[in-house]
Amino acid sequence: MSVKNPQQKSLFESFVRKESFSGLLLVFIAVSAFVIANSRWADLYQSWKSVEIAVKVGNWVSLDQDLLHWVNDGLMGLFFLLVGLEIKRELITGELKDRRAAALPILAALGGMVVPALIFVAVNWGRESVHGWAIPMATDIAFALGVMALLGKRVPLGLKVFLTALAIVDDLGAVLVIALFYSGDIHVGALLAALACLVVAYLYGRYVGRSLWFYLVIGGVLWFFMHESGIHATVAGVLLAFTVPMRRAMRPREVKEAIAKMFQDDEFEHEEVELDHLEKLIDKAQSPLHELEHSLEPWVAFAIMPVFAFFNAGFTVSPEASLFAPVSFGAFLGLVVGKAVGVVGACRIGVRMGWAALPKGVGWAAISGTGLLAGIGFTMSLFIATLAFGGGSGLDQAKMGVLSASVFSAIVGLIFLSRSLPKVPED
Repeated sequence: MSVKNPQQKSLFESFVRKESFSGLLLVFIAVSAFVIANSRWADLYQSWKSVEIAVKVGNWVSLDQDLLHWVNDGLMGLFFLLVGLEIKRELITGELKDRRAAALPILAALGGMVVPALIFVAVNWGRESVHGWAIPMATDIAFALGVMALLGKRVPLGLKVFLTALAIVDDLGAVLVIALFYSGDIHVGALLAALACLVVAYLYGRYVGRSLWFYLVIGGVLWFFMHESGIHATVAGVLLAFTVPMRRAMRPREVKEAIAKMFQDDEFEHEEVELDHLEKLIDKAQSPLHELEHSLEPWVAFAIMPVFAFFNAGFTVSPEASLFAPVSFGAFLGLVVGKAVGVVGACRIGVRMGWAALPKGVGWAAISGTGLLAGIGFTMSLFIATLAFGGGSGLDQAKMGVLSASVFSAIVGLIFLSRSLPKVPED
């Protein structure tokens, strides 16, 4: 697995830096929510989440949900839209395009989903709580990259690419699990309306235009019908992402030639006119998918995910939320043990069978450390926990297990990687 050219490398490193800072911000927000939920402001914190907000549009649309559900169902729809855009980009032009390069993170993600789920099922076998089997399946890319970033230049770029690709495949698996196992009764009329929205979005991108506002508007309509259909509304974000085209109005080489001709002919007299024309040319070199992805990234990283963390990470410590309760213990073991065993074990099998190869400059010790960091579940794990249990002691136990496992995996993974990665010579 390799990064193909310096420009790609620069773009990827910029992405990692943004994700890393977002991960560290999430840590701060999660700790703050936990402290508030166990302080004298706990009642105020809980009351915020239960504030009812109704949205009505004439006699056609009427939604009445508490603030917690608007965050988890509404705002997280934009998070899943970004996830879908990242998955499509990786499949078409990224690390998941090359079958051999993609094999290792795909195998790692599969192992890292199956083994944790089996561990959770084993711990909760015979109990109703076994319904939460998917909780330890997910890796939080922002949180994990944030921890990895603490090691600075010692981390090979290939290892960062591996972790990112692993987490993206992992997210795709989580989306499929949510759609198949954590949705309600299906209402055919609403589902057909949602499918019609997808067809319209696809045809627009294929034959008509490039307006991002169109995708946001049709996405809102799609979200509503998906919500009414019984399939979890956030799945709408991923489905919409796959209708956003990656075609450019102009190739980068054509833009370069047009800019060169513009200055060669000296056809503009005013700097403002030149800058406006340059901006239009550069916009044509960006596909709608890249443009939407870049527009969403800061909102998701620095607004949506922190808000989600604040509303979901806080819970009151109680005897029912003990780390040794079945749900807590299953989630903890699944993330801490299951992720490491599943990721490293699947990679070992893939390399030994000749299906995949380790990234350049990355050894088995680094893969093992990354497997430990993959135990940082957080965002997606907490999200699945809310779907599995809704509320009550089961959800509190899941939060205890997920947060404890995420902290433990972050510390142990950081220590392991710190000792296994080579030192960087001082300048």
